[in-house]
Amino acid sequence: MQFKHPEILYFLFLLVIPILVHLFQLRRFQKQYFTNVRFLKELNMQTRKSSVIKKWLLLITRLVLLALIITAFAQPYFNAQDSENTSNEMVILLDNSFSMQAKGNKGELLKRVVQDILENTPENQQFSLLTNTGAFWDTDSKSIQKELQNIQYTDVPFRPDFLLIKAESKKPSTGKDIVIITDAVNLNSKDINTFKTDSPVYSIIPEAENKNNIAIDSVYIAQVLDNFYEIKVEMQAYGTIENEIPIALYNGKDLTAKTVVNFDIPKQSAVFTIPKADFHGYIEVSDNSLTYDNTYYFSISKPQKSNVIAIGDTDKNKFLSRIYTPEDFNFIASELRTLDYNALEKQDAIILNELQEIPQALATTLKSFYDKGGNVVIIPSPDSNSQNLNALLTNFGNAIYSSINSTEKQVTQIGFNHPLYNTVFEKKTSNFQYPKVNSSFTLSGGALPVLKYDDGTPFVASLTNSLGNAYVFAAPINKTNSNFQNSPLIVPTFYNMAQNSSKTGISAITIGASESLILDALLTKDEVVTVRNEDTDFIPMQQVLSNKVKLSFGDYPEEAGNYAVYKSDQNLKNISFNYARSESNLALQNKAILDKFTITKSVATVYNDIQSERTADELWKWFVIGTLIFLLLELFIQKFVK
Repeated sequence: MQFKHPEILYFLFLLVIPILVHLFQLRRFQKQYFTNVRFLKELNMQTRKSSVIKKWLLLITRLVLLALIITAFAQPYFNAQDSENTSNEMVILLDNSFSMQAKGNKGELLKRVVQDILENTPENQQFSLLTNTGAFWDTDSKSIQKELQNIQYTDVPFRPDFLLIKAESKKPSTGKDIVIITDAVNLNSKDINTFKTDSPVYSIIPEAENKNNIAIDSVYIAQVLDNFYEIKVEMQAYGTIENEIPIALYNGKDLTAKTVVNFDIPKQSAVFTIPKADFHGYIEVSDNSLTYDNTYYFSISKPQKSNVIAIGDTDKNKFLSRIYTPEDFNFIASELRTLDYNALEKQDAIILNELQEIPQALATTLKSFYDKGGNVVIIPSPDSNSQNLNALLTNFGNAIYSSINSTEKQVTQIGFNHPLYNTVFEKKTSNFQYPKVNSSFTLSGGALPVLKYDDGTPFVASLTNSLGNAYVFAAPINKTNSNFQNSPLIVPTFYNMAQNSSKTGISAITIGASESLILDALLTKDEVVTVRNEDTDFIPMQQVLSNKVKLSFGDYPEEAGNYAVYKSDQNLKNISFNYARSESNLALQNKAILDKFTITKSVATVYNDIQSERTADELWKWFVIGTLIFLLLELFIQKFVK
């Protein structure tokens, strides 16, 4: 027990006053004579004895009473249980990721948590609040009430370790009371490894009542018809979806088509047919759960002819002219000796068709072309030197040719999930007319196999730098060495190898996925392109590449939607952005990793616990009560003890 005013205890010397009063009786007794005291003798002895007891009781009572009241003024107390952290600052780490859109028993989780903070935080309580995307430093609930009520959801993952580092760098020498508010969806143990065990950490985990959810994963062109595109929408259901779910297709703000999907299995798809023209819209489903993944924005540009050049003997290039028809391609066949190097930069795809020797100048040009987003197709010649081929391959990645082998091989495996074929086959098939080769190089290294021989080695492999692609054949495909030109695979393989994603296909970029886009645009020295829609605009990172420009988007834009790339007021291309679907599965809640912290139900509980643990036990009230009790006790002794 300690005292706030220990100097008042010196007044305890006043306890000698009642002792002196009782030791020295100041009252004088007067003698009274009676004619006969024989009958009063016994009564006199009893009176004297009772008087002595009464005096001692009064003495003890007055001593205790005086000691209690003096001690009460000294204000005794016991130390708080957690007195070491009384100077800590309050830091709230609030998760505002998309999974907090889920609904609990009182509405959306994030909105309910914000209301809890505003209602139960004392008005004079200072705190710092950090979200996935913002921070409020040294504030109070009244000052940021409007900002908290308007807080937006984000696709940025909740990383409490990063937020704690930010808070500690702000005030490194100040202790902290940390409150983590999250639904713990996709939370990993590494996200809390930086938390110190000696710091008070509280966790509030709001629970979603309905964890069923539907997300649109992707949209792609499943089939290209003469005048139409067949659009396929891939969707994923989490949990049990009993009712049919409506799905709608919008071009701009106009409803184009609508259907329903029954999720008897978790993965379902829907197919729409749209005209073969510019499309700038979105797909939308309606469920009663998360809303951020119910819309998928995408854009399709009117097909432009791809520019393709084949370098090789005229006779060997003839089969390519039957694939790259004038309706879809601007195709040029050139022999190496007559090649116009200046024309290479304008191409979308360059095919090296069985060149015996590849000049260094051509190899350098191909590397620059590949770095700027072009596609390169390498078909070796039976007379090619493996060292010469490998010198070329070093410009594209880790792929190595070994010496040619005259053993017959058959292609038996197709990479159905490879970008070349993921829209070619409706389902995997084993009953297929596979091609074969009479002689082949052995291709090794880190290239991704597209077609494989029966021994597992690649017949066709691909390399990419995320902008351009290099497709490498392991064997010559002339009719003398292979029947590949007669295989059903020949057309989709070469057709897709020549496609430029910026000219054909769907434009749907995932925000934060570090994707890039190459556009045909001539920019002056200080000229830049912007990306904008009706609500916002931003300038992406851009790199001028001769007659092209490379755009990198990083974490922009902040909101998903349909946008367009502008050069001044000229619309270069329509593009669309979507959020990553990382928060869609609400069953990935990982509450267990927060068990080492103090788990509470609300902000009010946090403040109550902190106050009870850090408030000293004041004892002076009990001493005042004791004083009153002994004062009453003295009155009773005076009145009833004879």
